[in-house]
Amino acid sequence: MSSTALDAALADIDTVFNGFASPQETGCGYCHAPEETAYLRTPHVRVPTDVVQYYLFEVPDHFDDHAAAMRRLLPQAARAMAEGTLGAIGYGAHGLSRVDWRSWPAEQAAAIDAFLRAWWRDVLSTPDPPYSVDEVFDTCVTIARSVAPFLDDWVRGPVADAHLVHCADVWLYDLLSDSSPFSWWYDDSEEAGVTELRTWLSGPGAVRLHALGERDLAIRSALLVLPYGDRWEHPYWDTASATN
Repeated sequence: MSSTALDAALADIDTVFNGFASPQETGCGYCHAPEETAYLRTPHVRVPTDVVQYYLFEVPDHFDDHAAAMRRLLPQAARAMAEGTLGAIGYGAHGLSRVDWRSWPAEQAAAIDAFLRAWWRDVLSTPDPPYSVDEVFDTCVTIARSVAPFLDDWVRGPVADAHLVHCADVWLYDLLSDSSPFSWWYDDSEEAGVTELRTWLSGPGAVRLHALGERDLAIRSALLVLPYGDRWEHPYWDTASATN
């Protein structure tokens, strides 16, 4: 069951983006069936969920107006993301991460920002969300092009703490090797996002993990403050659990 805040954010998306379309859209003649492209040109008609998913992760140059297509899909796309009916996320770059939605009219940008934050907070309170919590985090931060707000929203509690343990384990695989844990973040803001995540995980995140009894994850997270070479020469690796 979704939270009141998420329900309100979805209702706002429905209202703000109601009736949008891409009137001149011709689509890609090789990839898009004419009846599928017609949905993008036609407002107030429900788009089949599989078509929403297909277009949501399609490359921008397959559209005449990619931003308009994303506006057209947003009400159904946001609801499918929140309900877990989209099929999958995390297998490609989300269309909203490839448009400059923050430059859209303030009401539209605010609705998208509120949805991302509400969806993320709802997932943090859900023991078994439809999508993996690390995939939801990845999706939210790459669309928002910012990590800090979603880390700030990471409340304490049994469910959110379990999600933190899971995500830290996933992230450290890349962060300890100075790689990005974000699969589909392409623009110049990615470096800042990775730095924000590394700083948080090596500081407040490591403290929280230690308090949860996750000794190995806490120590490995704290190692992120060290230069690459010193990180791997740390005595921890001589005594680390076999699974690490």
